[in-house]
Amino acid sequence: MTDSPTFPNQLFPLGQVAATVGALDYIHTELALALLRRHATGDWGELDDNDRERNDIAVQEGLRIVSAYALSDVTVLCITEADRSATTFLLPSER
Repeated sequence: MTDSPTFPNQLFPLGQVAATVGALDYIHTELALALLRRHATGDWGELDDNDRERNDIAVQEGLRIVSAYALSDVTVLCITEADRSATTFLLPSER
């Protein structure tokens, strides 16, 4: 785990940032930072409209936020806990 970076136009704190072993097979530091920036600024990735709306509400009401980013051969999830203590990268199969 590491302390989270901050980004311009960030909507919520990320807390401690971590990644599962499975996610680490697909992301490296630069990609992780790019995905964190997208997540923290409200770019929820490949979610349907209903899930996007849920995330928008979650930002305002302090609920769990989930983004999904399609990489070349896998989707990586980025989840920020409701209490904003942690953000974790993981594969859907690890959820």
